[in-house]
Amino acid sequence: MGGVGADGIVAGRRVRERQDAVSMTTWPGRKGGWGLQRKFSTSAEREEVECRKEGAGQGCRGESGWWATAALGPELGLELVFVWNRDPGRMAGSVPPSLQLQNLAALGERHPDLVVEVAHPQIIQESGAQILHHANLLVGSPSALADQATEQRLLEASHRWDHAVFVARGALWGTEDITRLDAAGGLQSLRVTMATHPDGFRLEGPLAAVRSTEHRTVLYEGPVRGLCPFAPRNSNTMAAAALAAPSLGFDRVVGVLVADLGLADMHVVDVELTGPPGPTGRSFAVHTHRENPAEPGAVTGSATVTAFWRSLLGCCQLPSRPGIHLC
Repeated sequence: MGGVGADGIVAGRRVRERQDAVSMTTWPGRKGGWGLQRKFSTSAEREEVECRKEGAGQGCRGESGWWATAALGPELGLELVFVWNRDPGRMAGSVPPSLQLQNLAALGERHPDLVVEVAHPQIIQESGAQILHHANLLVGSPSALADQATEQRLLEASHRWDHAVFVARGALWGTEDITRLDAAGGLQSLRVTMATHPDGFRLEGPLAAVRSTEHRTVLYEGPVRGLCPFAPRNSNTMAAAALAAPSLGFDRVVGVLVADLGLADMHVVDVELTGPPGPTGRSFAVHTHRENPAEPGAVTGSATVTAFWRSLLGCCQLPSRPGIHLC
């Protein structure tokens, strides 16, 4: 996704709602009631934006996130509060000085209600528990939770401080259906394949050394937990699937990463799931195929940006309760 940064955080706090604020969610208060002031942090190259929300919560990813929040905020009842970037220099000339937050450790001084990460899994691994001390958290990099220690720290902080961990579903189609089937004991296998042009990958470790010598090359096929550390920005859909199906989780949901020279402007995600055999021996099966237009070399497809915005709105409508919740 293009923008000021690919790393971001959103946060907010409760304030008296302005009389001209527009309520976009079911949160209490419209005119004269209590609204929610949200700070939104985002980044397209390691940056985070915070926005203050009055009566309605919004946000998006990258530079488009803070810019759209600032531009659309008044009509949505949203006020942009700050932008944070791991490299403050990236904000120079693009983010007004009054919106720049220099030190993420000072987050608590803003009294946020919601912090939205749209940065990089490392932000969640390093600062997720600290953020939960002050606010609910919306994770835009689900691959961070493939690290068991990170997941455990988030759960402990969530219950200790009574704050929720929301996780954006991103490009995962049919999230609720997967979750319902899994809860009913009807999910036996789940496989997620993500294919795009090699230029759209940001790979690390051994995967970074793999060369696409054919038109279509399978870079990885195996448990999602094993993929996330080496493709942290290209495995978020698979990580969301692992969270949607806790009976399988990161160790039994299969992730497949494919480099396809014919997909220069497209991200393709296939989700295949099966249930246990029925009385006749045949199994329930679903296969979805999602084609998402993307700029050449982009990590995030255009439709996923919209999906993230809707996740932010959606988590604003969910009750704040400890634990990890897809939205």
